[in-house]
Parts: sequence; structure tokens; C-alpha cells
Amino acid sequence: MPKPRKSLISLQDTPYYHCVSRCVRRTFLCGVDESTGKSYEHRRGWIEDKMLALAKVFAIDICAYAVMSNHTHLVLHIDADQARNWSIREVLERWHRLHKGTQFTEKYLENKRLEEFELALVYERCEKYRKRLMSISWFMKELNEPIARMANNEDKCTGHFWEGRFKSQALLDEAALVSCMAYVDLNPVRAKMEKTPETSKHTSIKTRIEVAKAHQTQPKTLFPFIGHVSEDQPEGLPFKLEDYLELIDLTGRVIREGKRGSLDISLAPILQRINITSEQWLEVSTGFEKHFKSAVGSELLLAEYCEHTELQRRSGLAACRRLLT
Repeated sequence: MPKPRKSLISLQDTPYYHCVSRCVRRTFLCGVDESTGKSYEHRRGWIEDKMLALAKVFAIDICAYAVMSNHTHLVLHIDADQARNWSIREVLERWHRLHKGTQFTEKYLENKRLEEFELALVYERCEKYRKRLMSISWFMKELNEPIARMANNEDKCTGHFWEGRFKSQALLDEAALVSCMAYVDLNPVRAKMEKTPETSKHTSIKTRIEVAKAHQTQPKTLFPFIGHVSEDQPEGLPFKLEDYLELIDLTGRVIREGKRGSLDISLAPILQRINITSEQWLEVSTGFEKHFKSAVGSELLLAEYCEHTELQRRSGLAACRRLLT
């Protein structure tokens, strides 16, 4: 029996997770249905706008995303420290941007006098909201449910829009993280929907490239690259932005040309840092979901994750040994 999504989240092992949602119906999430000629392209904007708006409310950062024709990819970072440091007022204000709350939380935000028992109920509700605002399950619920309702209304039908809830993969080390991000960012190029990463609509890589070209900085809507992590830095992805963009560009060219030996990317700084070969990189960054069905990382980290989440089998261990070592 599959384990609940929340039981696969282990913050003591990693704050990074890859989430995938797929449509259950034959009709498209986005793109053009070739059988009818009807375009669903505008739904990409629904999804992109909603996920970026939710990231401003939740203690969850978006590292990478791609909205495809019948599924979406997200690489998310949970900022548990941020959520724990929010005041009661900030927690309630954030939650009220999504839902009404209770009469007592509304009174608290309006600075009305509360009885002692009412304050106790507010404190209890606040801690419940705090947990939800750092929960990937709640993030995906708040993203997928409104999109499903909007699509069903547009299609004039009822029933399930998404295939189950969503798939979640823990990314346990830097090699797993950067490989998954590249896999997500290069999805449209690999699917031959786009020719280059910079023209891939509704992807994080397009946003990062556009902002880097225009402002020589990073988009505020995405989790930033900070290079080597240190105590005096804000939180961010443990790579340099220019190194990541270079790696994505080189990998995209290999995918587009269909010639694995056409470019030597073994000297790319990120590959040297995570210590995997060009062959390993191309295999894992183009077939991440094919090779890894659950958590991804080194053998030691995978063992610790399975122990903490009470998983009996270390699924994908052979692939992790072969591709990430």
C-alpha cells in the first residue's frame, strides 16, 4: 500500500522535494488537443500564476518548475525556520490570504478584545496553520484543487482532473538536487516542444535567463542561487547561477543535437563539484523519473531517509549507486 505523502517528507534529511502532478483525463492540461484542434495553452498561465502566488504565502520556495501539456513539475524547498519564526499575527495574516479562518482569528487580526478561552483557541489554530504553511501536501492541494475546478468549469464536466494527488521525491544531496532541477528545466527541450531553454515558456529556466540578461540579478519569485553555503548568507541553492545556466545550456545543446559525444561537459564546475561524469550526468538529467521512483541520493543518505520514514525497501538504490557516484 502506498504511504501518505506527508510520511515521505523528512525535514531532518532534506528540505528539497520534486513534485509531479499528472492529468487523469485524455484531454490536455495545456497545449493543443490534436484530435479536436482546441487550445488549452492559456491554462499554463493559470498554473504558473497560482504557484508563484502560493510561494509568497507558504514557507515554501520554488527552485524549478515546468508546466507541460499533461503534467507539471515542481522542485520545492521547505523553509521550516522561517515558518517557526513567524509571529502569531503573521501566520494568521498569511492563512487568511487563502481561507477565511475562524471568528476568533478574525477578531485577533482586528485587535478586538478576546476572552482567555478565545485566545487559547487562536493559539491552537495558529499552530495548525503554521504546520500547513510549511506543508508540501497543503501547497499542492492549494495549487491543484483550484486549477481542477477552473478546468472542469471550462470543459463543462465533473470528476477527477488530476491523476491521484501528486508524486513526491525527496532530493537528499546536491547531485540529486541539481540533476532533478536540470531534468525539470529541460523538459520542454527534451520533449521537442521548444528548441532552447531560453524559449521554453512557463519554465523557471526561462524566467532565470530573462532576469539575468535584463538585470544581472535573480528573480524574486524563485529560490536564489547563492554559491557555497555559509552562515552569513541568506538561504539559497548551493551553486552559482552562472555555473547552472552554463550547464543547462550545454546539456540542452546535447539533447537538441541528439549526439551525446558532441560536447564535452565534464569540465563544467557543477559536475566537477558533485563528481559525476558527463555520461552519468546526461543519463540522469534526461531520464530522472525513469531511473528514480522515490527518494534520490547517496547510499548512506538514502539509508538514513528510509529509517526516518520507516520505509522497508530502499527503492532506486542501484540507480543511485550507478548514476550519482
